[in-house]
Amino acid sequence: MQNTPTDESAQGQNMTINLIKETTSTSDEAQIRQLIDEQQSAICAKDVDRIMAYYTKDVIYFDCKVPFQTKSADAFRRIWEECLPYFPDSFGTQTRDLNIFVSGELAFAHWLLRFTDMPEDHPAMQTWLRFTAGYQRQQGKWLIVHEHCSVPFDPHTSQAVFTLDI
Repeated sequence: MQNTPTDESAQGQNMTINLIKETTSTSDEAQIRQLIDEQQSAICAKDVDRIMAYYTKDVIYFDCKVPFQTKSADAFRRIWEECLPYFPDSFGTQTRDLNIFVSGELAFAHWLLRFTDMPEDHPAMQTWLRFTAGYQRQQGKWLIVHEHCSVPFDPHTSQAVFTLDI
């Protein structure tokens, strides 16, 4: 069966639509990757205003420490304000295994993160953390609506597993 001009036109339109979707998805993924990088930079700068600029007002955050669930950006801001003084004046982060998935106005990402460039005996230096974040595009800007930070645990001891070996 031969393609008619109409069939070829439809195929060309489908290819164009798929290319637009892929380009948009790639652009969205790049924006979210940039958001994650900027957020980590803000954490290392201990700049609470910049950290909070990436969250919606009604964000839900599940943390690896008490409180295990925080509802609202205002409550989460207080957590950062209480936490950051315990970090050294200068430190960095390392991210690995970052995966980003985008569908329309929603996206999620997951990755491993550890703190670097701090004394080896600092509690934050002892392990990799697991992150999952849900994003929503609001007025053209990607914002975090849900974030989850965790550490693995040993089911035989019910103890958290702190390790840099992965």
